[in-house]
Amino acid sequence: MFAFSQNLSKKEIAKLEETAQKVTIIRDNWGIPHIYGKTDAAAVFGLMYAQCEDDFKRVEMNYIEKLGRLSEIKGQSVLYNDLEIKLLIDINEAKTDYKNAAPWLKKLLDSYADGINFYLYKHPEVKPLLLTHFEPWFPLLWTDGSIGAISTADLSVGELKAFYSGSNEKTAYVEREKNVQTGSNGFAFAPSKTASGNAILYINPHTTFYFRPEVQVSSEEGLNTYGAVTWGQFFIYQGFNENCGWMHTSSNVDVADMYAEKIVLKKNKVFYEYDKKLIPITEKEITIKYLENGKLVPKTFKTYFTNNGPIMAKRDGKWISLKSNNRSMNSLIQSWVRTKSKDFDDYKKAMDLKANTSNNTVYADSKGNIAYWHGNFIPVRDKNLNWSKVVDGSISATQWKGLHEVNETVHLYNPTNGWLQNCNSTPYTAAGANSPKKEDYPAYMAPDGENFRGINAVRIFSQDKKYTLDEVITDGYDSKLSIFEILIPALTEIFEKNIKPTDAAYIELSEPISILKNWDYYAKENSIATTLAVEWAYKLDPIIQKAYVNEGETDQVENTKKFAKNATADQLVPQLQAVVKDLNAKWGTWQIPWGEINRFQRSNGDINLKYDDSKPSLPIAYGPGSWGSLPSFKSSYQNGSKKRYGYNGNSFVCVVEFGSKIKAKSVLAGGNSGDINSKHFFDQAQMYQNGQFKDVLFYKDDVEKNAERTYHPGE
Repeated sequence: MFAFSQNLSKKEIAKLEETAQKVTIIRDNWGIPHIYGKTDAAAVFGLMYAQCEDDFKRVEMNYIEKLGRLSEIKGQSVLYNDLEIKLLIDINEAKTDYKNAAPWLKKLLDSYADGINFYLYKHPEVKPLLLTHFEPWFPLLWTDGSIGAISTADLSVGELKAFYSGSNEKTAYVEREKNVQTGSNGFAFAPSKTASGNAILYINPHTTFYFRPEVQVSSEEGLNTYGAVTWGQFFIYQGFNENCGWMHTSSNVDVADMYAEKIVLKKNKVFYEYDKKLIPITEKEITIKYLENGKLVPKTFKTYFTNNGPIMAKRDGKWISLKSNNRSMNSLIQSWVRTKSKDFDDYKKAMDLKANTSNNTVYADSKGNIAYWHGNFIPVRDKNLNWSKVVDGSISATQWKGLHEVNETVHLYNPTNGWLQNCNSTPYTAAGANSPKKEDYPAYMAPDGENFRGINAVRIFSQDKKYTLDEVITDGYDSKLSIFEILIPALTEIFEKNIKPTDAAYIELSEPISILKNWDYYAKENSIATTLAVEWAYKLDPIIQKAYVNEGETDQVENTKKFAKNATADQLVPQLQAVVKDLNAKWGTWQIPWGEINRFQRSNGDINLKYDDSKPSLPIAYGPGSWGSLPSFKSSYQNGSKKRYGYNGNSFVCVVEFGSKIKAKSVLAGGNSGDINSKHFFDQAQMYQNGQFKDVLFYKDDVEKNAERTYHPGE
């Protein structure tokens, strides 16, 4: 770090000090930074500085990953993860984009780097793992704030390793792990559906905990945005300004495609066939260093590219290339300009950039508009092909033919029912009976299926009710595990038909079955049925967990119904016996209330969380979103623990009403700081546990009344 400090000249330090004086950071009573800059660029400087104060290690780690340098700290085990990143995200393209950026964008990028570098200059005690200096082109490597920002169709790192490792080992094609639901919920209510006559937006991303902190960033150039920022980015990803708000939910819109290439070897040179012509394949050497025995060892890969993209795998003897759009200048521009939208038309102009590759958008505004867009960047393709499968790369007929205009994509403006929902589910139930119609769109636009959160949301919002902010929160925390409306009756019927009172299974399970039969399917802290049901469902056929489906596949709800209808006693009963046995072994009884084992703990600030039964933790009533609960708390056993610990689900949750003045409430998993010694490390935990929200301090007067600390960066 001393060496790094020497790299800043007196002139550079003076410039950074001058910028810092143009920024004021007010920390409120929850430690949330409210950043006020003279200019947008000054505000970005302050935002990056504040993020580093709260959790520099997460800021740094996100860029280590996007630079493809994880192997330098984690070793050879992540070598091919780095190779995947380097094949999909070209550092030189990011540098070129920076050079070509419009002056306003270049100022923001410079301020991004300046804010972080100024933090490191002022904090020589902070020892970065790798990145001692941040470059202004870094944000152009990572232009989308989503947790699923990289799209590889269903090509896996395992297949990439099999292709590029040079080994002859046959690696079977394994469908990429996108099946486990992470997901999010977004709800919008029109004035006709609210008590105040103002539109209301509900923002509920389900991510790994501590993936985003809560911030406000404002300038004298029209920026005034509140919400959640992904560590290391300079735009608020999910949030609102005085005029409108936006919530993103992960989408399965087809944005990346796999091509089977016809490879020809001639005179020791590699060619690929395209429209019956042979074209020399592009070869690039990529060197990655990995940590081994305390030293960095370089490994060079000869990689291949066709007109479609990098070669990523070999299937059925054919080289498979990937066409994707995993970073772009327009994506970064769109991520920024939407945060300054003044109205619906302004937001639609941001959408017209067509550069959001990973997400759906739920929207509401102060004029009473509500809207939903399913995806945004959607290439035009041949409707007769199944684009979730490998297509022929040797013909021009399979090429993308530009992008669909936004009005051609699946979207919905101001439905007459007055509400919209998306829970990573099909857009064709977004507004109940007023939803878009599946037959009006090509299959690749919305292969997404229905899931149990989507079913739950439609059930709740179809009731005749006018919402207040608090009522939206109450319904947003509906904990019904609706999958069990299908699974439990199947279990009880099979048990009653097939298990005789003299059977050992009957003696073991008659009481647990009775509890499940009389359960109302709501996850509750004191519910034994919730424990039995959740533990049991995880032991059933994994098909019922498959949330993200491709074109032509049946969805989670249909798969569950089919499984329940056809299941035999062997597929349902021994699994419950195993649950009872496990609980008895761990606790001495199977009658364990859900809150006893479903726990929230934050005992350290590590990125890879560690859990400990001997340390304090809080009981959590709600369950995993994959079983239908709108609030999601995904927990698992960790290293032989007796209790399940949450690691994913409700993270930043916010509800906002767009009246003449903004009214909003929010809660964050744990707290805003990643420093275990900060009082804001876990100060929101009890609110999180109880589904209680704090008032959002949006206006400066309110922020100042609740100020804990006011300062310029560096002070």
